[in-house]
Amino acid sequence: MAKFIYIVDDSLTMLMSLRGTLELSGFQVETADNPHAALQRLSSIKPDLIITDINMPQMDGLELIQALRAGSQRFTPILTLTTESQGAKRDEAKRLGATGWLVKPISSADLTAVIRKILPGA
Repeated sequence: MAKFIYIVDDSLTMLMSLRGTLELSGFQVETADNPHAALQRLSSIKPDLIITDINMPQMDGLELIQALRAGSQRFTPILTLTTESQGAKRDEAKRLGATGWLVKPISSADLTAVIRKILPGA
């Protein structure tokens, strides 16, 4: 059975690119273009992995991680995929419960390799 990955990013281009890459690698993918929609949807589903951007309007990825960890996604692995490379933000994401921090751009092969490390058997 294919592993289910949920992606949150305000860039529709990034969502389409990630979806295409991950579906070609055999993953089931669902996306949201804003954190509020993601929180609503993630209250009723259980993905194997969540990937989120950090810089988004209205609610950033750090706030999203905090809300997910306080709610129904306490134990789901969460990867950040962002243009941010500041150590302080990375440390804050880890403190809030992020599993890993990836900096854009990332190759399809590298992204898939990281996901396969986090999701054994993927």
